[in-house]
This record gives sequence, C-alpha cells and structure tokens, in this order.
Amino acid sequence: MITKKKTEAYALGQHISMSAHKARRVIDQIRGRSYEETLMILELMPYRACYSIFKLVYSAAANASYTLDSDETNLIISKAEVNEGTAVKKLKPRARGRSFPIKRPTCHITIAVKDISLDEYEDEFMTRINASVYNKSREGFWGRIWGKK
Repeated sequence: MITKKKTEAYALGQHISMSAHKARRVIDQIRGRSYEETLMILELMPYRACYSIFKLVYSAAANASYTLDSDETNLIISKAEVNEGTAVKKLKPRARGRSFPIKRPTCHITIAVKDISLDEYEDEFMTRINASVYNKSREGFWGRIWGKK
C-alpha cells in the first residue's frame, strides 16, 4: 500500500496590520524560491511588509525542522498566499462636530515550506522489509515468511 507522507510545514499570520495588496507585492517575489534565497531577498527589500513575511518564513522553517526533521538548505517556499482580513473601523473627529470613518485594513498571510529531499509517497511493503533487515533478531521479516525459527 502506498501512503502519502507529510513533506510540508506552514506558518500562519493573522490580523497583520497592512493591506493585502501591499503584502502581495512582496509575496509574489518569494513564491517558489529556496529558503536561504528568500531570507536574503526579504532583508534587502525596502517594503514594510517584508518584516512580517520574514518572521513567518523563519517560523515556517522552524516548524519544518521540528516536525519533519529537515535541514534549512532543502526547503523551498511551496505556497505563499495573502488573504484580506477584517478592517478595523475608527471615527476621526472633524470640524463642526462631524466625524469621518477610517478603515484600517488587515490581512492573513500563509507561508508553506516544502522539503525537497523527502519522498512524497512511501511504500508500506518496502518500509516493512527495511525495518526487518535492520532488525537484529533472528526472526525478522524473512523468517516470518518462510517459517524459519
């Protein structure tokens, strides 16, 4: 039986105080690049969105090294998306007792990193054989098949 292994880790930033349009301008530059190249790009870009995205990329890589036991040199940015969040609504006092509404946009950013050194699919039969070959007991996998003891 062939099973699908987990090869991605992600980080999610919600209610980040900037417009989704400005964050997408930076996200489009890093999608599909390697982890190390992405960090260099984000450090040198002059936009305010870079700091929030830098923290999310760093967090996604830390999640990948913890959950997948992967090295940072094998990571690529597989998915990077920006969605609009809720708008924080305020009222600004104006002349003659009036007020004007102010909408402060927020966005949700999702960064997923993928380890390119891991196989995406795993064959269960081959996993059993490999586990039994490295098993130091005399029975092992082949002993169970042919009935040797």
